[in-house]
Amino acid sequence: MKKLFKPALAVATVLAVACGGNNSQTTTDHSKHDHTSHDHAATTGIPAGEPTTTSTEAASDAVVIESDDQMKFNKSEIKVKAGKNVTITLKHVGKMAKEVMGNNLVILKPGTDIPAFGVEANKAKDTDYIPASLASSVIGHSKVIGGGEQDSFEVTLEAGKYDFICSFPGHLAIMKGVIIAE
Repeated sequence: MKKLFKPALAVATVLAVACGGNNSQTTTDHSKHDHTSHDHAATTGIPAGEPTTTSTEAASDAVVIESDDQMKFNKSEIKVKAGKNVTITLKHVGKMAKEVMGNNLVILKPGTDIPAFGVEANKAKDTDYIPASLASSVIGHSKVIGGGEQDSFEVTLEAGKYDFICSFPGHLAIMKGVIIAE
């Protein structure tokens, strides 16, 4: 029994250390961009740990969405409380740098022509792939982040459905979902 206990303890210790998480954070300087149509908050230390799922179980005022190196969000549907301030945190759980596999999260106003937004976003590297010509279509967004980074912003949504996307070039077709404010 002692022979089994020591290897099991060693494995448990390795797993505990490996699963300890990376709590690296980024701070955001959004002063370079025109954000008159939405509001941003400082990055928060919201821990990861949300399971991969297609929706949240209940409306929340703090939402963590993970993105990765495979161009995926871990959620395709999110429910929030209408009329309530919501902090949205995008956490990139991959390892690749933002220049190679950057991800952002952009919440669009209903009725936005998403393919047209994507075409313009491809040209807007200097503004985190948020085209100035279509800034009025954006309710809120994170900055572009790479592996191990995270960014947060705040929004207040009226009752309805809102598309969210990653506007990094080539990601729009796969990285998308809907926020339901009720």
